[in-house]
Amino acid sequence: MPSYLEFFAGGGMVRAGLGSRWKCHFANDFDPLKVQVYADNWGEEEIIKDDIHKVEAGDLGRRADLAWASFPCQDLSMAGNGLGIGQASGANRTRSGTFWAFIDLMKSLKANGRLPRIVVLENVVGLLTINGGEEFKAVIAALDRLGMRAGAVMVDARHFVPQSRQRVFIVAVSKAAKIAAELVREEPHPTWHPDPLVKAVEKLSPQCRGQWMWFNLGAAPEPKKTLNKIVKDKPVGVEWHTPAETKRLIGMMSEIHKQKLSEAKKSGKRIVGTLSLRMRPSNRKTVQRTEVCFRGLAGCLRTPKGGGSRPRIIVVKGADVRTRLLAPAEAASLMGLKASYQLPGVYEFAFRVIGDGVAVPVVAFLRKKLLNPLLRSVKKSSPANARKTKRGLRASPGRSRRGQFEIRV
Repeated sequence: MPSYLEFFAGGGMVRAGLGSRWKCHFANDFDPLKVQVYADNWGEEEIIKDDIHKVEAGDLGRRADLAWASFPCQDLSMAGNGLGIGQASGANRTRSGTFWAFIDLMKSLKANGRLPRIVVLENVVGLLTINGGEEFKAVIAALDRLGMRAGAVMVDARHFVPQSRQRVFIVAVSKAAKIAAELVREEPHPTWHPDPLVKAVEKLSPQCRGQWMWFNLGAAPEPKKTLNKIVKDKPVGVEWHTPAETKRLIGMMSEIHKQKLSEAKKSGKRIVGTLSLRMRPSNRKTVQRTEVCFRGLAGCLRTPKGGGSRPRIIVVKGADVRTRLLAPAEAASLMGLKASYQLPGVYEFAFRVIGDGVAVPVVAFLRKKLLNPLLRSVKKSSPANARKTKRGLRASPGRSRRGQFEIRV
């Protein structure tokens, strides 16, 4: 059974996507809330609550086939501060700079023959473009120094669920590994390798470009669920707005968005849309506007930082118009989580877990189309006389798997 290490694990959505045929050896996160949710859904055995800077190679057990790191995006996001990942030797690393702590761990594993066969890094698309592409160059160069060659794909969750959520996935393997011909392409694919990725690769060093792989994922699937099916008439955990509040939100629309609403009413069908509160210029002032979208897609779910950032929906059926917040269970469904997945009971806590997660069907797709066949290819190309590494320690002496914390919500 293939095995993996899951860093910055959050609520374990990567684990959900990899499925029961992959074995988790280790998982970590710094956030007590997320560790609690992980333990509630997957058990306490593998998860450890700690700063990744304090994790040691001895905590990681025997050699794993895969190391997955969804390192923090705050300093790489377009909505963030643009600080990037900083320098490998920097004393004061940014939150996104915890990438370097992950690389340090990989170096330690390599030194004793336990470097995972595959490394996956997941983050926002801003990683490709922020600071003129320098952050992306630094990430790929770090993998190159580990003796690994890389490729990457950009995947939008909209191919699997009705949520627009685009992320970049960097996948690296040993330079010595022979990759099956059917797993790579000569040229980038427009769906999986759009312009931002192609341009970022063009800026890499000649050595890294020479090792680059354009992975072949085939055609994009069609989503099976629609926003209409996910949004319920009787939600759990939220209430429909009062008629007065719905009227207030509609009154904040510009004429263009009021026209969109009018057209939805005329259809007579049940149509679910999304509502966003945006600050827009108007008559030399900046005012808050309500903007409506009936594309059948939810916007990218994020961790709410205020009332205006909470995801809202609008349901129209003829003259009947209702509005409310998106329910946690609906958000979980938009991430591809099963109905049995346990979320915190507090609204803000539930969205803190969901907003930082990875869409489960995307991970499952990558597992099927790339990780499983790539692992078979890498193992096949390994030297026949390679010895299996002895099983390492599961944890440092006296160390708790989950640390000292208690959050019940």
